[in-house]
Amino acid sequence: RSSYSCCYFVLPCCFFDFHGKYSRRQCKKTQYREYLDFVAQVGFVCGFHVEEDCLRIPSTKRVSFIGKSRTYPAAERALIDKQITQFINSRRTCAVATCDRRVGFNHKDHSGGLCKEAGSEPPEDETETAGTVWMPGFQPREKVEQIRNCASLPRDFVDEVVLNVANLLLNAAPQKSCSDKQGGNMNTWNQGESLSLREVAEHLNKETLKKLKSEYGGLQTLLKNNHQVFEVLNGKVHIRDWRKEKPPSKTKPEVKRRLSAEAFKTRLCWFFIHHPDGCSLPSEACPYAHGTEELR
Repeated sequence: RSSYSCCYFVLPCCFFDFHGKYSRRQCKKTQYREYLDFVAQVGFVCGFHVEEDCLRIPSTKRVSFIGKSRTYPAAERALIDKQITQFINSRRTCAVATCDRRVGFNHKDHSGGLCKEAGSEPPEDETETAGTVWMPGFQPREKVEQIRNCASLPRDFVDEVVLNVANLLLNAAPQKSCSDKQGGNMNTWNQGESLSLREVAEHLNKETLKKLKSEYGGLQTLLKNNHQVFEVLNGKVHIRDWRKEKPPSKTKPEVKRRLSAEAFKTRLCWFFIHHPDGCSLPSEACPYAHGTEELR
């Protein structure tokens, strides 16, 4: 829209519209394909011959669009620009957080979640082109995006929550007997109990819950991040038993299997250090280090 001679290349990734997150409107397509079609539509509305290409990059989102030529002569630029303005206005959603409070809205289509501005013509200040504000009220994202997936929480805090939850599961029920499949004997290893996320949260103090509430996913995300210790499935949390994990594929060449096994020993085994019965696996079978001397 900046000039008639402008060309563009775009690699769609995050699902965003002009004023906020993209809202799905079709269920017969995947979310990615639907969003790609929307981005291509933007190019067509802006008067481009839109070409689609697939990049040779190691990503699941590799489809790109290129606009190298226009579908209209330069003399019709003002008409197309008006068409673009109307298209942008039609994409505005009714959400209070994204709607421009300075402009009135009328609900016309309740099923589609769209709304039209009062009056058939776009606001006067939005009909002009370069050098003016195209979207009043637009709020860009912050330059530095806050990480809220529990990854930036202090390590001491995370370790304390993990230990508290693990002790809660281990002490929630009488010790379960479970045969040691590696050695063939009947040594017991406490697997603990399975509790719901709500039950676990009820046993955590208010300060801990308040800290977790500011993170996306909260307690569930923190527990899933610590997949060495926990398994979260269908809202239930239980201690992970590494004896039940599938062994590495034996189809790999011997050299690759050996290198893979060596690469695993980069972290200490939580069970070896904290579990009352120690690790359920012998040192040679455990993917984590039983002591600092095994760290690689």
